[in-house]
Parts: sequence; C-alpha cells; structure tokens
Amino acid sequence: MEHKTIFKNREVLKVNGERLWSRMMEMAQIGGTPKGGVCRVTLTEEDKKGRDLFIKWCEDAGCTIEIDQMGNLFARRAGKRADLNPILMGSHLDSQPTGGKYDGVYGVLAALEVIESLNDLDIVTEAPIEIVSWTNEEGARFSPAMIGSGVFTGEFTLEYAYNQKDKEGVTLGEALDQIGYKGEFPIGERTYAASIEVHIEQGPILEAEKKSIGVVTGVQGIRWYDLKVKGKETHAGPCPMHLRKDPVKATLPILNEIYQLAEQFAPDSRATIGDIVPTPAVRNTVPSELNITVDLRHPQSEILDEMHYRLQEIISQYHNQNGIEVTLEEIWHSPPVAFAQDVIEAIQASVEDLKVPHMKMVSGAGHDSVYLSRVTPTAMIFIPCEDGLSHNELEKAEKEDVINGADVLLNTALKLAMY
Repeated sequence: MEHKTIFKNREVLKVNGERLWSRMMEMAQIGGTPKGGVCRVTLTEEDKKGRDLFIKWCEDAGCTIEIDQMGNLFARRAGKRADLNPILMGSHLDSQPTGGKYDGVYGVLAALEVIESLNDLDIVTEAPIEIVSWTNEEGARFSPAMIGSGVFTGEFTLEYAYNQKDKEGVTLGEALDQIGYKGEFPIGERTYAASIEVHIEQGPILEAEKKSIGVVTGVQGIRWYDLKVKGKETHAGPCPMHLRKDPVKATLPILNEIYQLAEQFAPDSRATIGDIVPTPAVRNTVPSELNITVDLRHPQSEILDEMHYRLQEIISQYHNQNGIEVTLEEIWHSPPVAFAQDVIEAIQASVEDLKVPHMKMVSGAGHDSVYLSRVTPTAMIFIPCEDGLSHNELEKAEKEDVINGADVLLNTALKLAMY
C-alpha cells in the first residue's frame, strides 16, 4: 500500500512499557480516590502537584518547558533542524471529580515515554518533538470543556476564558494565578507539522471487537441544548390531576420522541438526556418548571443537522399545550471532524508494522484534537477501556493495551518527524 512507502522507519521500535506503567500509577496517587480513581480537577492544588511532577519528569528527560497564558504546558525535545515545525503529542492531566486514572493523563505520559525511549535509543529526529498538556479539557470546574486548546486555536478569546467562573465564583484567570500557572508565553503562536493524541476509547467498541488499537479517523458532531418546560407550581394534595399544569407529565412524551429520534438515525446517532432539574425540588409540590439538558451526536454533518431540525419540530408541537410552555435553546454546536489523511496513514502504517489488532473508527467523545485539527494536521489513537467505562473511578485499561498504544505513538511520531 502507498502509505507503507511514504512512512517507512528503519525498524519497528518499542517503548519501555514498565516505565510508562509505573509513571501512570505514580501520577494516579496525586488526587487518588478510595475506589482507585483520581480527583485532580483543573487548577486545584492536586492539578498543580500533577503539573509539577510532569514538568520534573520532562526536565529530567532533557526537554525545555514553556507555559502559555492559559496554563497549557509544552515540553520540547530538540530535533536536528530547528527550522522545522515540531510534531505535537499529548492530551490533558486534569480529571473529573470522580475520574479514572487513564483519561487524558495516558496521552501525556505516553508522549513523555516516547521522548524517554528516543533518549534511550540515542535517536535524534529531524523535526523537534513536543508534548502538550492542555488546561481544563474536562470542563468539570470551568465551562466549556477543552477551553485551553479552544483558546489556543482561536475558538475562544483569552478574555472569555479568564472570566469563566466555577461554582464558588472563582474565575479561571484567578485559579491560574492561585496555583502559579498563568504563563507568559503568548497563546496560539506555536505552529506544528502534525498533532497526535493517544487516549482511552471511553466506549465499548474496541473491547467488543477484540482490538487493541483504534485508528481514529474523525470525531462525531455534537449539539447541546437546554430544554425548559414551564407549568404551574401547586400543592401535591389538594390539586386534582386533571387540573394541574404539571411540567413533569408534559415532558414524558417529549423525552420519548427524543429517544425515537435517535432510533430513526441508528446505529450511529446518539441522544442523551443528562440532567433534569425541577424547580422547586420538593416532594409534595408539583414543580413550576423542569430544566433539561439534551445532547445529540452523529458523525455525519447532514444527518446531525436533520436531527437538529426534527428536534425543533418536536418541541414546537408541544409548546403551549394545556398551558405548558416548552422552549429549546441550542447552547453549543461542534460539527463533525475529519482528521488529516496523512496522519491517519502514519498511524495505520505503524499498527501494521507492529502487527497489533486494530480497526478504523470515529470518536464518540470530544477531545482537544477537535480544535487542534482546525489549525494543524491531526489524528488520534485509541486503546480499549474495560466495559467502555470512563469518567468513573472504576475506569480501567489493560497494561498490554497501554503499552501497545504508546508503541504506535512512538512509531507514528518517528514517521512524521522524518527519522
């Protein structure tokens, strides 16, 4: 095949898997939870400790460190030619409040292991190689998610990001100052030849297909909505059922139609009702309103658009029925992403060279690579996680798969960095 000619290494190389695994387990102790997960929420003291340890490891590996205005961390290993744009690898160190020990951090430490392995093998690539750890990928403390890479690529302004507040009213800018990670390097001025992110799948497909590697060709499109259903608050006892303006009852057929919408465009469509909040949330009171989140996803832009229009039609049918007001607001739209063919082919060539069971797939979750793909050729590498479980303390990946993913990352980086 053509890509085997384009992307050819002198030999297939492998990382030091024991070192990678050991470092992942050591990092997992920072913010470690009783159930074996981590709580290393962005810009907290735990996040600072994780950043500090990562920087120490990178400096020990001979990397130069720079921190930009969003607290994004960059660790560079020099190449033979300083005039070439670097190859970027990495992900994020922050976690969910009850997160797992693999999500995000695996991509950062696998990238570090690539550099360590190159040091061990005394290999100097033509182009520099750089690791990144993005700020606030999870969005668990500050909304929106992926804001560090979003500002880097121009999706958000720096001022917008600095002014985002957590539940206690602390701004992102203040939190960066508090842990000493508001860097001085201007954000968005770095350029790259290519970007690769290795990550756990966060879904069940690879495990079900018995594949160790997913060659990720793109990311599903996502649309987020706030759905509000307003009725009339009243006492649960005295008011007969037929005289109520009950937003909960009015919502039931709406939710059913949303799930039917996903079924109409199966198997690649997704519809999720993630949060339902009544006001007031009192046992013996009919609520005055419900606030509901809706998440629609599909890998094809035209189908996601069709789902969007049909959702609007569903809501319009129920608006002002029996005195119930139903409104829908779209709050975020991330179109489907197609990754760069050259980077995909480099990954594909690497898994074939390594003879690792693999398959091509589309990511069901958003990642920093979504934004990176807008400014540099990008693709992703997935490994399985048990039962597809992620954003959970019980998140688990097999050691063999963790090492396989890093091996693929190493060989892909070498192909792209013109070794």
